[in-house]
Amino acid sequence: MAHSIELVAEGDLKELLPLMRAYCDFYGVAPSDRALLGLSRALIAAPEREGLQLVARDARGSVVGFATIFWSWSTTVGGRIGIMHDLYVGPQARGQGVAERLIGECVERCAQRGVLRLEWQTAPDNLRAQAVYDRVGGVGATWLGYAIAIPASEADDSR
Repeated sequence: MAHSIELVAEGDLKELLPLMRAYCDFYGVAPSDRALLGLSRALIAAPEREGLQLVARDARGSVVGFATIFWSWSTTVGGRIGIMHDLYVGPQARGQGVAERLIGECVERCAQRGVLRLEWQTAPDNLRAQAVYDRVGGVGATWLGYAIAIPASEADDSR
Protein backbone atom coordinates (compact mmCIF):
# COMPACT_ATOMS: atom_id res chain seq x y z
CA MET A 1 0.00 0.00 0.00
CA ALA A 2 1.39 3.39 -0.99
CA HIS A 3 1.59 6.10 1.65
CA SER A 4 2.19 9.77 1.03
CA ILE A 5 3.96 12.12 3.44
CA GLU A 6 2.99 15.80 3.51
CA LEU A 7 3.45 18.88 5.66
CA VAL A 8 0.54 19.42 8.03
CA ALA A 9 -1.85 22.17 6.95
CA GLU A 10 -4.85 23.65 8.75
CA GLY A 11 -7.17 21.33 6.82
CA ASP A 12 -5.39 18.27 8.28
CA LEU A 13 -5.97 19.16 11.93
CA LYS A 14 -9.37 17.48 12.30
CA GLU A 15 -7.87 14.13 11.23
CA LEU A 16 -4.54 14.71 12.98
CA LEU A 17 -5.98 15.48 16.41
CA PRO A 18 -7.17 11.91 17.20
CA LEU A 19 -3.70 10.58 16.38
CA MET A 20 -2.07 13.22 18.58
CA ARG A 21 -4.50 12.26 21.33
CA ALA A 22 -3.64 8.53 20.90
CA TYR A 23 0.07 9.40 21.09
CA CYS A 24 -0.50 11.31 24.34
CA ASP A 25 -2.62 8.46 25.72
CA PHE A 26 0.22 6.03 24.98
CA TYR A 27 2.55 8.14 27.13
CA GLY A 28 -0.08 8.70 29.83
CA VAL A 29 -0.38 12.46 29.42
CA ALA A 30 -3.46 14.56 28.72
CA PRO A 31 -2.88 18.02 27.26
CA SER A 32 -6.08 19.67 26.10
CA ASP A 33 -7.21 19.49 22.49
CA ARG A 34 -6.80 23.27 22.41
CA ALA A 35 -3.15 22.93 23.44
CA LEU A 36 -2.46 20.22 20.85
CA LEU A 37 -4.09 22.23 18.09
CA GLY A 38 -2.20 25.32 19.25
CA LEU A 39 1.07 23.43 18.89
CA SER A 40 0.18 22.33 15.36
CA ARG A 41 -0.92 25.82 14.39
CA ALA A 42 2.31 27.35 15.73
CA LEU A 43 4.29 24.96 13.52
CA ILE A 44 2.09 25.69 10.49
CA ALA A 45 2.57 29.43 11.04
CA ALA A 46 6.35 29.41 11.54
CA PRO A 47 8.00 26.26 10.16
CA GLU A 48 11.36 27.97 9.63
CA ARG A 49 11.53 29.15 13.22
CA GLU A 50 9.61 26.57 15.23
CA GLY A 51 9.64 23.26 13.39
CA LEU A 52 7.18 21.24 11.37
CA GLN A 53 4.72 18.41 11.42
CA LEU A 54 4.32 15.75 8.79
CA VAL A 55 1.32 13.51 8.16
CA ALA A 56 1.28 10.13 6.50
CA ARG A 57 -1.76 9.31 4.39
CA ASP A 58 -2.85 5.91 3.14
CA ALA A 59 -3.97 5.21 -0.44
CA ARG A 60 -7.50 6.43 0.42
CA GLY A 61 -6.10 9.74 1.71
CA SER A 62 -6.78 9.10 5.41
CA VAL A 63 -4.22 10.33 7.95
CA VAL A 64 -2.57 7.26 9.51
CA GLY A 65 0.53 8.71 11.18
CA PHE A 66 2.48 11.83 12.01
CA ALA A 67 5.88 13.11 13.03
CA THR A 68 6.87 16.41 14.64
CA ILE A 69 10.29 18.04 14.37
CA PHE A 70 11.37 21.00 16.48
CA TRP A 71 14.44 23.04 15.50
CA SER A 72 17.14 23.53 18.10
CA TRP A 73 20.88 23.84 18.62
CA SER A 74 23.42 21.45 20.12
CA THR A 75 26.69 22.54 21.64
CA THR A 76 28.03 18.99 21.40
CA VAL A 77 27.30 18.92 17.67
CA GLY A 78 28.38 22.50 17.11
CA GLY A 79 25.31 23.56 15.19
CA ARG A 80 21.62 23.22 14.49
CA ILE A 81 19.74 19.99 15.04
CA GLY A 82 16.24 18.70 14.50
CA ILE A 83 14.46 17.00 17.37
CA MET A 84 11.86 14.47 16.28
CA HIS A 85 9.70 14.92 19.33
CA ASP A 86 6.78 12.84 18.09
CA LEU A 87 6.41 9.83 15.85
CA TYR A 88 3.14 7.94 15.84
CA VAL A 89 1.47 5.51 13.46
CA GLY A 90 -2.10 4.38 14.08
CA PRO A 91 -2.60 0.66 14.79
CA GLN A 92 -4.29 0.05 11.41
CA ALA A 93 -1.16 1.18 9.53
CA ARG A 94 1.58 -0.40 11.63
CA GLY A 95 3.90 -2.89 9.99
CA GLN A 96 3.55 -1.23 6.58
CA GLY A 97 6.70 0.91 6.63
CA VAL A 98 4.91 4.14 7.56
CA ALA A 99 7.20 4.90 10.52
CA GLU A 100 10.28 4.35 8.38
CA ARG A 101 8.85 6.64 5.67
CA LEU A 102 8.08 9.35 8.23
CA ILE A 103 11.59 9.14 9.67
CA GLY A 104 13.06 9.25 6.17
CA GLU A 105 11.08 12.39 5.40
CA CYS A 106 12.22 13.93 8.70
CA VAL A 107 15.83 13.24 7.70
CA GLU A 108 15.20 14.79 4.28
CA ARG A 109 13.61 17.93 5.78
CA CYS A 110 16.57 18.26 8.17
CA ALA A 111 19.01 17.92 5.27
CA GLN A 112 17.13 20.61 3.33
CA ARG A 113 17.39 22.91 6.33
CA GLY A 114 21.10 22.20 6.77
CA VAL A 115 20.88 20.81 10.28
CA LEU A 116 23.64 18.48 11.41
CA ARG A 117 21.68 15.77 13.20
CA LEU A 118 18.18 14.48 13.89
CA GLU A 119 17.68 13.37 17.49
CA TRP A 120 14.80 11.68 19.31
CA GLN A 121 13.91 9.72 22.42
CA THR A 122 11.55 6.91 23.26
CA ALA A 123 10.42 5.19 26.40
CA PRO A 124 12.76 2.39 27.55
CA ASP A 125 9.93 -0.15 27.32
CA ASN A 126 8.78 0.91 23.82
CA LEU A 127 10.47 -2.03 22.12
CA ARG A 128 8.39 -1.83 18.94
CA ALA A 129 9.58 1.73 18.32
CA GLN A 130 13.16 0.78 19.16
CA ALA A 131 13.04 -1.94 16.49
CA VAL A 132 12.01 0.66 13.89
CA TYR A 133 14.75 3.04 15.03
CA ASP A 134 17.34 0.28 14.74
CA ARG A 135 16.13 -0.55 11.21
CA VAL A 136 16.55 3.03 10.00
CA GLY A 137 20.07 3.30 11.41
CA GLY A 138 19.32 5.16 14.62
CA VAL A 139 21.97 4.85 17.32
CA GLY A 140 20.76 4.46 20.90
CA ALA A 141 22.16 6.66 23.64
CA THR A 142 22.49 6.17 27.36
CA TRP A 143 21.34 9.62 28.48
CA LEU A 144 18.66 9.95 31.12
CA GLY A 145 15.89 12.45 30.48
CA TYR A 146 14.80 14.91 33.15
CA ALA A 147 12.03 17.49 33.17
CA ILE A 148 10.60 20.14 35.46
CA ALA A 149 7.06 21.35 34.96
CA ILE A 150 6.84 25.14 34.87
CA PRO A 151 3.66 26.47 36.50
CA ALA A 152 1.47 28.44 34.12
CA SER A 153 1.18 32.10 34.89
CA GLU A 154 -2.17 33.81 34.61
CA ALA A 155 -0.72 36.17 32.01
CA ASP A 156 0.35 33.31 29.74
CA ASP A 157 -2.62 32.15 27.72
CA SER A 158 -0.53 30.36 25.08
CA ARG A 159 -0.80 27.07 26.95
